[in-house]
Amino acid sequence: MSTFNIRDERGSSNRPALARLTRLDTDTFSREHWGEMPLLTRRADDFHDLFSAEAVDELVAERALRTPFVRMASEGRVLNPSMFTAPGGVGAEVGDQLDSGKVLENFANGATLVLQGLHRTWEPISRFTRRLVEELGHPAQVNAYITPASSRGFDPHYDTHDVFVIQIAGAKRWTIHEPVHRHPLPGQPWSDYRPEVEEAASGEPVIDEVFEPGDVLYLPRGWLHSAVARGGTSIHLTIGVRATTRHDLLQRILAAAGDEEALRAPLALGVDYTDSASLSGDLAETIRATRDLLEHSIDDTAIAASMQRRFVEDTRPAPVRPLATVDLLSDLGPQTLLAWRDALQTRIEDDGDTVRIVLRTKTVTLPAEASAAIHALHQTEQRAGKLPALDHESSLVVARRLLREGIAVPR
Repeated sequence: MSTFNIRDERGSSNRPALARLTRLDTDTFSREHWGEMPLLTRRADDFHDLFSAEAVDELVAERALRTPFVRMASEGRVLNPSMFTAPGGVGAEVGDQLDSGKVLENFANGATLVLQGLHRTWEPISRFTRRLVEELGHPAQVNAYITPASSRGFDPHYDTHDVFVIQIAGAKRWTIHEPVHRHPLPGQPWSDYRPEVEEAASGEPVIDEVFEPGDVLYLPRGWLHSAVARGGTSIHLTIGVRATTRHDLLQRILAAAGDEEALRAPLALGVDYTDSASLSGDLAETIRATRDLLEHSIDDTAIAASMQRRFVEDTRPAPVRPLATVDLLSDLGPQTLLAWRDALQTRIEDDGDTVRIVLRTKTVTLPAEASAAIHALHQTEQRAGKLPALDHESSLVVARRLLREGIAVPR
């Protein structure tokens, strides 16, 4: 049987996000657990600043959530959305708005409520997730699972992403088994291995523990798990980390193969696909051309830029407040404290004549004189009228431009 760690500590919430979840520094977590071994940290922290039962009721009753931001399940079966949604009524021409009355009925009958994408709908979780993504270097998303006492939401299964499970309220018994398919890719769901999963889940578990508020479990993708609420309503958060893999790098390399003339050439005429000998010549040439591509033609910089573009597409920066920003632009004071927009993925380029801020959807170009100011603001907070290497008026002009473009935000 594999071993795993149980840590029993609690500390200040003013810590890096990963340390708050695991009580480990990034290097130790990466070396001992990342992608390989579970970690259960008892009483890691008090997470009520992130989520609570009151937050659940507000989201259900007042936020007009729609699918797919919500789903419900009962005894391993996902409920049809019509069982917990309804038309929005006059002025809201939608048919899948969450109906709090239907949610109450199903929840009282034992169904689990799943609030999905909380990193987009609940600001405390949004802030925490942005910090965690910055530390991990991999995109993440957050769901909440609200389960009535003694109810089971989903059958034993594995996820194709790593997870951090945070017990927020109540208690839940978690049963964890070894993987039947290690490091599964997104296209390799647990249902493809259903017989193996069912057999493994009937054996001796690696973890069989009751989680209480403040407990945190890290579970690498592929590890089998199921859970049953104990002693009242259970609320837990699941942070799903969609790790970038070597398979992702290989896909980028294969995409680069389109630039190789030898790999674009057609196979021989009259090839017989039922005869392996008929393919041997073309296969040998393909292997040779691929080896040449790998050894001589791969552009590390291009591959890295491609991966960065994917990361930018998979993550979102901190939101901006349009009306407040426009009001600030018309009356920007020199002492206004500005900061680079949190989690905004940018690249700053200097060419001597201009400085360019390259974002996912646009490029903002400013005179080279603004370069020092932009680099300084990218590193730390600055006063709107006192940006480095600029006079008072020029500083305010640059500050207004960065605010207007959604690059800088007021602190």
